[in-house]
Amino acid sequence: MEIKTLTYDACVMHGKKDVKVEQQSLSYSDRETVVKVECGGICGSDIHYYHEGRAGLSVIKHPMVIGHEFVGRVHQAPEGSSLKVGQKVAVNPSRPCNQCTFCLEGKQNECPNMRFMGSAQFNPHVSGGFAQYVTVSASQCHPYDDNVAARIMAFSEPTSVAIHAVNVAGSIVGKRALVIGAGPIGALTIAAAKAAGATEVIASDLSERCRSIALEMGADGAFDPRDGEATERYYKDRGYFDVVFEASGAAAAVDSAVFATRPNGVIVQIGMGASPVQFPVAQMLAKELSWKGSFRFINEFATAVAWLEKGIIDPRPIISSEYDYRHIEDALIKASDKNESSKVLVTF
Repeated sequence: MEIKTLTYDACVMHGKKDVKVEQQSLSYSDRETVVKVECGGICGSDIHYYHEGRAGLSVIKHPMVIGHEFVGRVHQAPEGSSLKVGQKVAVNPSRPCNQCTFCLEGKQNECPNMRFMGSAQFNPHVSGGFAQYVTVSASQCHPYDDNVAARIMAFSEPTSVAIHAVNVAGSIVGKRALVIGAGPIGALTIAAAKAAGATEVIASDLSERCRSIALEMGADGAFDPRDGEATERYYKDRGYFDVVFEASGAAAAVDSAVFATRPNGVIVQIGMGASPVQFPVAQMLAKELSWKGSFRFINEFATAVAWLEKGIIDPRPIISSEYDYRHIEDALIKASDKNESSKVLVTF
């Protein structure tokens, strides 16, 4: 068994406001899969790690390579694999144990032993994909057409989240849907809902820039929730929408979702709010609504790759800017400014 060695640059988070581009080394055998990273997208968790040294309960305890939205080309394909050197691949950052009860039930997103790339949930942390080279398993690699740009396929992970949310809602063919919060996940949910057969998809967001992006992503309309005339139209007569996707996590938005949903409708909660929510239980009960959580994704990753490859979802309106990895701190600061940025990409 031959052992090879690589030296490469990686974007390493040391703690709050402490990210560096550092040289690392990798030793690997001909049995391992090595990907040469081409492009990645900055996610909210990366931003939290930078500004707070933590993302929720996951606290940076030692240096960690960040990033879980990334694509590249196969640098080393293991023997017996269908992968080919030079092949473009989208990398699924999920590493479920595939042995626990949830995994065996096909609910890998609920795996308590999930090693999600670029996460500080466990100690030692799981390194992410913001590096020139990364070692993954062959099963994490999803090949895609060489003619599709890496900047498009870099959206495979967040698109998976959006498709999973639509699946959680159940069939939405012929239904009217509201997406509250038109950030990257909300915007991709708009496109996914349209692709899944919703006849009308409306977006709600405080930002005029986000509302404009929502329309570019296929929304049939977009309104400011502070606009009394718009809210009167959609919230009167016990609600207008069959399905509401709440993608902001804001307490006021979660509350409003109940009033926007028609009796027997479904609310899918995608956004994670940091503060406690005053939920209108009486109204939910009286209208017999279903409130469902949507967490990460399962087998939707393969669907996301296929939809992006075929142009069923076009994420380009969400791209705000692109940075070379050597300027990772500038990229994180830019991505933090929600007045200007939706999705910031990092190139390698």
